[in-house]
Amino acid sequence: MLYFRMFIIMAVGLYTSRIILNTLGIEDYGIYNVVGGIVAMFTFVNSAMSSATSRFLTFALGEGNFAKLRKTFSVSITIHLLIALLVMLLAETIGLWFFSCKLNIPAARHDAAMWVFQLSIISTIISIMSVPFNSSIIAHEKMSAFAYISISDAVLKLLIVYLLSIVSFDKLKVYAVLLFFGQCLNQIIYMIYCFKKFPEVTLNLELDKRLFYEMFSFASWSLLGNIAYVTYTQGLNMLLNVVFGPAVNAARGIAVQVQVTIYNFVNNFQTAINPQLVKSYATGDLEYQRKLICYSSKLSFFLLCILAVPVFLEAPYVLRLWLVQVPEHTVNFVRIMLFISLIDTLSIPIFFSIGATGKVRMSNIIVSAILIAILPISWLLLKMNFPAESVFIVHLSCAILAQIARIIIFNHLTGFSIRYYLQKVISPSLFVLLLISIAGYIIISVFPDENFINLLTVCLLSVICNLTIIYFGGLRTYERSMVKGYIKTALAKFYKK
Repeated sequence: MLYFRMFIIMAVGLYTSRIILNTLGIEDYGIYNVVGGIVAMFTFVNSAMSSATSRFLTFALGEGNFAKLRKTFSVSITIHLLIALLVMLLAETIGLWFFSCKLNIPAARHDAAMWVFQLSIISTIISIMSVPFNSSIIAHEKMSAFAYISISDAVLKLLIVYLLSIVSFDKLKVYAVLLFFGQCLNQIIYMIYCFKKFPEVTLNLELDKRLFYEMFSFASWSLLGNIAYVTYTQGLNMLLNVVFGPAVNAARGIAVQVQVTIYNFVNNFQTAINPQLVKSYATGDLEYQRKLICYSSKLSFFLLCILAVPVFLEAPYVLRLWLVQVPEHTVNFVRIMLFISLIDTLSIPIFFSIGATGKVRMSNIIVSAILIAILPISWLLLKMNFPAESVFIVHLSCAILAQIARIIIFNHLTGFSIRYYLQKVISPSLFVLLLISIAGYIIISVFPDENFINLLTVCLLSVICNLTIIYFGGLRTYERSMVKGYIKTALAKFYKK
């Protein structure tokens, strides 16, 4: 169901991104990305509590303790209400000052940018209050709910694009308003689903002091990780705006859109796996958790490689075909961010497994320090007149260091074998990536011309080569047998129908 959802969202996302960029123009598209990012900078508290809420709800389900589950949800509602009030206060004070005094926005577009800013604040408040509901769906592993609701969200985005193309008012203002109403409707649907399906979901504002302290203690260390995330995403976005202006923000926004679209192939798989990582630790089945970490890491990496390599090879032509007008730096941004995605793919299972232990202090201090360093190092490089691409190279380098740190920390916490991880995950992943890269280089050399037929040929040959290399070079004998079994089962169901 998650993969069906992904194909719908990917098709709609790629289509709407092109139309929106062409309708708004590069400058307004960049303004929307950077102004919305100001509000996102203040959601680091909410992101920390989101991780805590998901972890505690999943843990209570793993224990089979309904009373604790109901209490956890009620406490999380109270906490997120307090966070929403805090974010609104910060956004309307510090955020408003930064918007007015520091951002590089043309004077003629200041009024429209203010509309985007205020609506982003309200949208963020709604998103914060919906976190406990979304976390409940994931904890219960009701992934089909995400599929159905996301499809309705995709239909809404198509409607937004249509309305944007026919209205005669300020396009940026209209886009901000329509997105706001679309998000409100989407979150209301999530909440209604939870009220109907999960008995523990109520609007009781309960404040159990012990549970409140446990959740906040967990979140307080996760807070460092989320501050780091905001720093190297929205912080870099602001830095690029101050140094280069909205056009580079537009290039980064497009690169992020491509990255997110491709990463969704892996994210669907990992979303289904993550609750099992927590529940296996809650039940004490560490052997199953260890195997799940390695299998999910390796298979996620392979899934991403299948798509990332063809996009990397054909990035210039694909972007021109997709967007028509491609902002400067976009091709390089996309290619570097694809490598960052490969590292992030390996990090997620380890991240959730560390969170399952509840001992997140060491991990968040060390990993966050590495990731926060991305912003000051990037600032120094830009001050030395390095190109905009340098900030993404810094991000990639720090992401590799952070993953090394996570593995060492998880080994310290649980005795997880680093040698086992290197043998089962890193070695086959690097081996497959090397072979796929060589095959891709050969294919692009045989079909060097940029045209639609060559694009289809390169993509088709790349996917075939990638699947072959993964099957014979990345999977072990018993894993290949599992794949054969899945294919036979799927074919049997197909022919039975």
